[in-house]
Amino acid sequence: MSSYAPTRPTKFCHACSRVIDAQAVVCTQCGVMQVTPEELFGSEKKILPAALLCFWFGIFGAHRFYVGKTGTALLQLFTLGGLGIWMLVDLIMIVVGAFTDSEGNKLTEWT
Repeated sequence: MSSYAPTRPTKFCHACSRVIDAQAVVCTQCGVMQVTPEELFGSEKKILPAALLCFWFGIFGAHRFYVGKTGTALLQLFTLGGLGIWMLVDLIMIVVGAFTDSEGNKLTEWT
């Protein structure tokens, strides 16, 4: 009598090409950390819209609403962007590529 065992999704290790579990963080063969696509490519949100929103409507937290940071966006809205200082810091962070979305992924592409 055979038993049904569902198959788990797999992927290839990007270092040694061994088949490993799709959710594996480290390859069991070579010990190399497996990088997720989000870590490789960054956020799906773009720098240009975030920068423009921050420049024109930053005191209202529009750029933070855009990237999904609703809680801090509301704080910026109620404090008028930290009297402009918080907005200015965010604008600098966006332009130099250090600003992240709500999932912690950096904004990497301009358009």
